[in-house]
Amino acid sequence: MFNIRTRRTALAAAALTASAALVLTGCSGGGAETAATYDPDEKVTLDLAFWGNDVRADLYKTAIASFNEEYPNITVNTSFLGFPEFWEKRQTEAAGGGLPDVMQFDYSYLRQYSENGLLLDLNPYLGNIIDTEPLAQNILDIGVVGDETTGIPTSTNAWGLYTNPKLLEEVGVDDFAGGDWEDYDAWMKDVTDAATAKGVELWGGTDWTGRIQNFEVQQRAQGEDLFTEDGEPNFTEDDLKAFWEQGDTIRTDGTVIDQQRLEEVYPLSGFDSALTASELTWDNFGAGYLGNLGTDFTELDLLAPPVTEEGAKDLYLKPSMLHAISAKTEHPEAAATLVNFLVNSPESGAAFGTNRGLPASTTALEGADLDPLSQQIADYETSIADRLGDAPPVPIVGYGTLEEKFRQIGQELGYGTLTVDDAVSQFFGEMDVVLNQ
Repeated sequence: MFNIRTRRTALAAAALTASAALVLTGCSGGGAETAATYDPDEKVTLDLAFWGNDVRADLYKTAIASFNEEYPNITVNTSFLGFPEFWEKRQTEAAGGGLPDVMQFDYSYLRQYSENGLLLDLNPYLGNIIDTEPLAQNILDIGVVGDETTGIPTSTNAWGLYTNPKLLEEVGVDDFAGGDWEDYDAWMKDVTDAATAKGVELWGGTDWTGRIQNFEVQQRAQGEDLFTEDGEPNFTEDDLKAFWEQGDTIRTDGTVIDQQRLEEVYPLSGFDSALTASELTWDNFGAGYLGNLGTDFTELDLLAPPVTEEGAKDLYLKPSMLHAISAKTEHPEAAATLVNFLVNSPESGAAFGTNRGLPASTTALEGADLDPLSQQIADYETSIADRLGDAPPVPIVGYGTLEEKFRQIGQELGYGTLTVDDAVSQFFGEMDVVLNQ
């Protein structure tokens, strides 16, 4: 059994030796400069920010405790928020020049923050403080914007469909057997109707047209990513209208949970409030769901999303998250040491399992003791191999803004305060602003 208190890897030792002995040529915010020699005895304090919930916060606490066994001189202060609030705060900090030293980072925002010179170029630290041997080149390439490496992926994940077997058993409905989007809608209605008949407050799921990722899956089934390599939209107003119109029936006939009920349980979703039996989301959300659902729930099922076109390469592996460093950090070598630990160390793998997605680093994966849910995620990503295509281009600057706008429009469609035509006009108006800013 792997012991996080006694095992000290060659990886960690090499990182410490290299960081203590080498004078590195660094690049901060695009300007090259000589980085100071890292002193392992210097007392350093780093701020680390991440999105998540109390479950993930406890995992970070465990990982940082292991980190401090090796680097007692580096104090790490952590803070976390929900995903939308996390990026609202980062935008405020970016405007004021005060980003945290180390940040959990989302692929959607990587180009935007990188091209604005807000993230440290990690190239000078690769191969010494940040060990690259455990990371495949295509994984490292994910964090490259222009000619700078500004993020290191911690893990990969894929889009999937979570279902709750306990709730399904309670209302007497079998798990989703697969099929297209209409089949999924019909299954959700069966669940909702069965729950109503038994007097149980439960819906089959949430309006899936409120997530831009489901639109992306359908577009990729037609052979089109949402945006081209040049950052031009690969879809038309008619494409988006047709997508949102797919939700007209389920939003009005009670098949899916209503928007007001979702607002009442926010920041939880309907799924981890035990109000819906299914949720389309990234596969690494499972641990958080179980943590929020509580001890009455011990397992979830993870299935492939509905099919748009048979044989299409509509799914892909993406970085579930990356770690990045502020270009203005006063301690780049210490920050790089923390990033290396969070990405590569077996201790980190042991702490997080697949909470951040399947570890991208072979040494982190080696340290991960995959619990049943984690093994389920690993098996799931193997099972969808025939649907996996190439990852889309690095998201355009402002993609995160568009993703959030898509979510907000989905809420308005759920409330019935916006028509589909108006929704399309709003989104394309926002996209025009983002693409031309």
